[in-house]
Amino acid sequence: MIIDHDVIILGAGLAGLRAAVEISRKSDGKVNVGLVSKVQLNRAHSVCAEGGPAAVLREEEGDSYDLHAWDTVKGSDFLADQDVVYRFVETSPMELLLLDHWGLPWSRRDDGRILQRPFGGHSYPRATMAADKTGFFEMQALYDHLIRYQNFTRYDEVFATSIIAEGGRFCGLTIIDMATGEFQVLRGKALLIASGGLGNLYGFTTYSQTVTGDGQAMAYRAGLPLEDTEFLQFHPTGLVPSGILMTEGCRGEGGYLRNKNGDRFMEKYAASKMEVAPRDIVSRAETMELIEGRGFTGPKGLDYVHLDLTHLGADKILHRLPLIREVTMKFLGLDPIKEMIPIRPVAHYSMGGIEADIDGKTKMDNVWVAGEVACTSMHGANRLGANSTAECLVWGGITGAEILKYLGTNPKMPDVPEDRAKAEEKRIFHDLMESEGNENPYQLKEELRQVMDFHMGVFRDGQEMSAGLDKVRELKKRFKNVKIEDKGRIYNSNLVNALELENLLLLSEAMIVSALAREESRGAHARRDFTTRDDDKWLKHTLVRFTDDGPKLDYKDVTITKWKPVERKY
Repeated sequence: MIIDHDVIILGAGLAGLRAAVEISRKSDGKVNVGLVSKVQLNRAHSVCAEGGPAAVLREEEGDSYDLHAWDTVKGSDFLADQDVVYRFVETSPMELLLLDHWGLPWSRRDDGRILQRPFGGHSYPRATMAADKTGFFEMQALYDHLIRYQNFTRYDEVFATSIIAEGGRFCGLTIIDMATGEFQVLRGKALLIASGGLGNLYGFTTYSQTVTGDGQAMAYRAGLPLEDTEFLQFHPTGLVPSGILMTEGCRGEGGYLRNKNGDRFMEKYAASKMEVAPRDIVSRAETMELIEGRGFTGPKGLDYVHLDLTHLGADKILHRLPLIREVTMKFLGLDPIKEMIPIRPVAHYSMGGIEADIDGKTKMDNVWVAGEVACTSMHGANRLGANSTAECLVWGGITGAEILKYLGTNPKMPDVPEDRAKAEEKRIFHDLMESEGNENPYQLKEELRQVMDFHMGVFRDGQEMSAGLDKVRELKKRFKNVKIEDKGRIYNSNLVNALELENLLLLSEAMIVSALAREESRGAHARRDFTTRDDDKWLKHTLVRFTDDGPKLDYKDVTITKWKPVERKY
């Protein structure tokens, strides 16, 4: 079955919803939108965002666009494209005020103005907040605004399997409707990929189990290059043993990091910023404390240090960090008002993604990307906290407007090659589902995540990464003999898990190949065998393209408009 829409939005998190709102309000509800969500709408991983978006709202009190841009460029270890950064910092405040008008209940200062708190790497408190549940409230505000329009069709609990393209243009998206098991093709004049990150490459991760890099893998297979995949952010404060995010807002509100001796060890690593240094620096500092024996012994090798909020007092924790208290009490029986929280670095955010220009436009004629799946070269080698949900809002709005412009040129509805759609259906429901192999996809996924945890962690070296790449390629071979035990079509999570694993294997190979090639340490890519940043050789973005023989690497220049790279100190 082929279903037509003017535009298809793959992913209904912050970026996807923001784009849908932009298209709907600017077209007065006249553009036909297909909104594809892997989960029920409003259950996207964006609801888990705790800290809040960064924006310049206080120029009269000392903040500025230049300051926000400089913090972002320095935080990126000078790999961010500076024209992109400027567009971001200039646009973000307008997005936050829009959400204010649309009813988002921002936390307020005593004078009634929107409250902002410090975040790592920022030289001004510009993390805008709704307590520590900001992503949830952002999603609610966007959805509440979207339902004013009647121009969109929801595809909830739908799993997308491939992007069909012909002659450099998107034609259709193949999907499985989980509720019916039906295989369908969504055809559109334009596609926005806003499908989020790939955090489930790792075993110890902050990400929901649904975040498996599907959009990125589909784009990669369809011929779109991925950019800077080697830069995977480790958040400094993952709850042990679950990995649940303890928001950077904990440290922004004044929380301390302590080793087993009770010392605030960040003084040794970033004396001027302490606990609110950039995430790559704090994660490395914690890891060094653990390596040198100043951590606590944790379960399953998850040694940890402490996040100490006890000195903040009950009132601040209850009003500024209520979710953190709720989570620690629910999962550990621990009250952060009275006790310290066990944490360690945890796999979090992908700085890389599908290559895109400053407008979120890909190399494919009618495809845009927004949010974490995209790489507009804004975050470089390390993202500053609070710049991510803001990025989703900014490029959700930008890509929505750009798609509307494109539709204004009256493009024709593309033809979907029937043989391509049939081949994809056969690949899934015959080749994969009826395979009589002996490999368990859940076992393979567990092994993959162990490989990534061990071989692609906070610190890396060539020998470890090469061994990890060999193991990933062995897992790819074993995947060909995978067995799907559930032969039914309705809500076949067994099948979906296998397809997700296939995507993760593809992306892990691309990530390790890119990381092996980059023989320097920059931002989140910290190598023991190449310990310094090398601007002469590596001040460039990695591009990786899919081939049948494995990932093929290429590079492109970093856009530098204002600030030349200097030594990064905090």
